[in-house]
Amino acid sequence: QVQLVESGGGLVQAGGSLRLSCAASGSISSFSLMGWFRQAPGKEREFVAAITWSDGSASYGDSVKGRFTIPRDNAKNTMSLQMNSLKPEDTAIYYCTASSRTRIFWTNFPRQDVYDYWGQGTQVTVSS
Repeated sequence: QVQLVESGGGLVQAGGSLRLSCAASGSISSFSLMGWFRQAPGKEREFVAAITWSDGSASYGDSVKGRFTIPRDNAKNTMSLQMNSLKPEDTAIYYCTASSRTRIFWTNFPRQDVYDYWGQGTQVTVSS
């Protein structure tokens, strides 16, 4: 059974940086796609970023473009989310997710139903 475990959340001031990590119980390279979503209180879950494991192509939600990046590290079997220039509106629970499906077109990366596995989430709070 695949398990995804997020870490690295916490409290940071606006303008600061945080790096989230996602560790998988199995081989992370077995996934075709990995990504991050977030959910703020009272709001729907929102796509943040995703990366294809075959060629490292990344896609980002409009609200985080230019501020967040999604590095991968096959050697450490982890995926990360580097968050820079954080804003109070970035406050949310961040979820790691993964898909083992093939041929996911990039326009479908923001769809939650293309992902098979989800972590429990890690809280990120940005103070103003």
